[in-house]
Amino acid sequence: MRFRFSQSVLSWMLLFFLASLPCFGGEVAILKNGFSIKHERREIVGDLTRLYVNASGSSFIDVPTAEIEHFEPAPPEPVEDSAARTESPVVPLRTASNGRPSAFPQRPVTDLSQVVNDASGRYRLDPDLVNSVIKAESGFNAHAVSPKGAQGLMQLMPGTAAQLGVPNAFDPQANVDGGTRYLRELLERYNFDLVKALAAYNAGPQRVEQFGGVPPYYETRAYVAKIVKDFNKKKIAQGKAAPSKSSVAQTKRSTTSATGTKKDSKTAAGTTVASAQGK
Repeated sequence: MRFRFSQSVLSWMLLFFLASLPCFGGEVAILKNGFSIKHERREIVGDLTRLYVNASGSSFIDVPTAEIEHFEPAPPEPVEDSAARTESPVVPLRTASNGRPSAFPQRPVTDLSQVVNDASGRYRLDPDLVNSVIKAESGFNAHAVSPKGAQGLMQLMPGTAAQLGVPNAFDPQANVDGGTRYLRELLERYNFDLVKALAAYNAGPQRVEQFGGVPPYYETRAYVAKIVKDFNKKKIAQGKAAPSKSSVAQTKRSTTSATGTKKDSKTAAGTTVASAQGK
């Protein structure tokens, strides 16, 4: 008996096989939404692919495996010289490992890690926190639209986007810049209480002030807990990379606020919140 598989089925089987293999060395994940994420290595965690964006493995992004189109070797770092700056940029054709043109079509992609790092640097936030918010808000889908009308990666409402000066909420750079700026404003508003800031990002500042904290809404509480859990997972990984600092933090059971001030606290999820302030 002969079995015939369509090209799409074979492509999915190949992608799953490649994604399930541990990868070491510089690589780029090309997502279906047009983003690229440069990473050092990757591994499968359930239905997610964990992309480690630094060599130590202390910072990573979890992406649904089904949203990954394929992987490519990371391009070499560009070498700037006078000739390169005067010539028109040339986009090379993607090639497979055998040197032949790749079956995947060439298209412009956006390095999501760079977008997040740039915005986090401007507003002095930890990029791991911004990535955790994006994951909870849109699952890294730049074209996501909620039932209430929130748009883009960080799910900005049209009115909020207008106040933040974001003309197109579906533009990744503008959306992440506006969302990161808004999160920074909320942190300052609530004296860098990350839990209250996240609750306000989800339910609105009016509700947080009405209830004096996280509103008694299941959606909001689950949202805050989800981000805190994901963020803490990354901070724990960083702590393992620096065991001396981690042991001190575990002993004191304290948290570092977005301003760098130590304070004892726990979230509703029962996990400690690490620093929300970028270094």
